[in-house]
Amino acid sequence: MSLVTLLPFIVLIGAMFLMTRSAKKKQQQAASMRNEMQPGSGVRTIGGMYATVKEVNEDTVLLDAGPGVHLMFAKNAIGAVLSDDEYNRIVHGPEADTDELTDDAVVPDDASSLTETDETAADDSRIDLGKKDEAAEADEPAEAAKTGDAEAKKTDGESDAK
Repeated sequence: MSLVTLLPFIVLIGAMFLMTRSAKKKQQQAASMRNEMQPGSGVRTIGGMYATVKEVNEDTVLLDAGPGVHLMFAKNAIGAVLSDDEYNRIVHGPEADTDELTDDAVVPDDASSLTETDETAADDSRIDLGKKDEAAEADEPAEAAKTGDAEAKKTDGESDAK
């Protein structure tokens, strides 16, 4: 066997080795991230839920998703452990934006701006969608067709026998 015939096999084995090595490295990084979780850390599950770690066990994690909501997840279900700043920014939103929204917000005291006035209600009550006209026109040809079609059907070679 020459080196030329073995070269494709060597390249294939080398590529497989590099791919498995990078996958194994990613798995080790994910496992070390999950092992470094501590109570009070903000996490994101693989399903996209954000919560705070309440308790860490050997294979499971108890998460606090809200007031009085405690959820038990497998450690493998934790997608990312977030820094405190990042977790607060995602869950509570940026602080600068909340101040701007509350300062410029205008909230009416009553719901009068949400209802129609009497003038617009009177104008809209007479909207003609043309349904009656189309229905009347459709009935007239149907009646005419019934009387004329009865004779036409007899001449088509069909009999009246039942």
